[in-house]
Amino acid sequence: MSTGQRGEPPSATAGAEDTDPRRWWGLVVIALAQLMVVLDATIVNIALPSAQHDLGMTDANRQWVITAYTLAFGGLLLLGGRIADLAGRKRTFVIGLVGFAAASALGGAAATPGMLFGARALQGAFAAVLAPSALSLLTTTFTDPRERGKAFGIYGALAGSGSAIGFIVGGLLTEYLNWRWCLYVNVPIAVLAVLGAFALLHDRPGHGGARLDVPGAALGCGGLVAIVYGFSEAQPRGWTDPLVLALFAAGVVLLAAFVWWQTRAPSPLLPLHIVKDRNRAGCFLTMMLAVIGMFGLFLFMTYYLQVILGYSPVRAGLAFLPLTAAIIIGSTQISARLLSHVAPRILMVPGMVLAASGLLLLTRMTVHSSYSGEILPALILMGLGMGLTFMPVFATATSGVAPQDSGVTSATVNTSQQVGGSIGTALLNTIATTSSAAYITAHLHSPSEKATVIPVGVVHGYTVAIWWAAGVMLLAGLVAGLMVTARAPGHGVPAEAPVPESAI
Repeated sequence: MSTGQRGEPPSATAGAEDTDPRRWWGLVVIALAQLMVVLDATIVNIALPSAQHDLGMTDANRQWVITAYTLAFGGLLLLGGRIADLAGRKRTFVIGLVGFAAASALGGAAATPGMLFGARALQGAFAAVLAPSALSLLTTTFTDPRERGKAFGIYGALAGSGSAIGFIVGGLLTEYLNWRWCLYVNVPIAVLAVLGAFALLHDRPGHGGARLDVPGAALGCGGLVAIVYGFSEAQPRGWTDPLVLALFAAGVVLLAAFVWWQTRAPSPLLPLHIVKDRNRAGCFLTMMLAVIGMFGLFLFMTYYLQVILGYSPVRAGLAFLPLTAAIIIGSTQISARLLSHVAPRILMVPGMVLAASGLLLLTRMTVHSSYSGEILPALILMGLGMGLTFMPVFATATSGVAPQDSGVTSATVNTSQQVGGSIGTALLNTIATTSSAAYITAHLHSPSEKATVIPVGVVHGYTVAIWWAAGVMLLAGLVAGLMVTARAPGHGVPAEAPVPESAI
């Protein structure tokens, strides 16, 4: 779950909030809004084959439906936390809801691929405003430690179950209505949440001293967009094309300028002392690398199940449930129980090896693979591995942080997830489509062979990309083993630590 809170001291709110009988209804409103944000990470995956066919997207460009959302979300998340500080949580929360609903309606009505990509980017931008203010409202609404633990338990459970709900709802809406309803469904949810916010949530004034680091946001987000765009253009143009190389160079220069600016900005988006800590830097990098492989898997498996195996959207959504269940079990039943007894990397390194093993199993899939015999074991292995990794990464990255840095540190973990998702989707989609095209060109000798050669070529592209994803997972394990040197914390994950959003 995305975070960006700068919670006030409990003394500021305890007197009012402890006696507020409506605070649990307020939690329903906050959770409803956050569920909407989490759903959009997976609900569109199931609808993507239908949307691609309807709007005439190319295979190279289809990844922008996912990437536009994650890029805007991750690139603007730190700025969203600052906006919540400046304008006030409730006001920012409502603005985020209204904007997210409007962007969803625009995407549902999209007549061209570009219109859908733009709407998804707008959704991500408003999600970056909405998510930090939602969590900030939660921290200021529940000040009693026991109540706060329960509230965050409910809130955190949404991250684990949100993806499952997204896959199933996406399948139902796509199959029985239309893929556009996967976006339209956000409108009534947002309307309910806005009405609830006005009736149940208490506003708090913003901080006049908070400043927005707009140059930092422009440099950071611009650098990420240039790199992801470079990956997407590598498929049609080739990796050595001047435009592709220029995009990569521009991305590196912009990100270097972002780092330079953060050392001089009056109110930096990302205070560099946070990432200079070896354990935190290792956690951020491990999370980003892990999610690169995971988001690519979502994209390929959605197409494999629906296009190659002929699953309906609902059946495809249900096929992802074991992955989600394994992530929840790995996070809550294994990592959360062992984290107080073992060093974080003792969980993270085996977790990444397990996830890589699951991906390696998937490299053997063919156009005739069976779900129960070949796909299901791989999804369970990957889910357990990701679950083993998520919890210690989040707990280690946010432990021992000064109170004034807690919000930006949590937001940085989530930013690393969204950036990993953006890069992974673009890079692996490019590898898959390039490999498929090369295979089909080499093996297609006559038009009569299309029906057999093309599906085999498409699956070949998927397996090549999954090999790369497995390598990235192993690299994440290596990073965790070498950089995350923290010892066992001696206590469990704090009750207030939410499950990270990429646990979907």
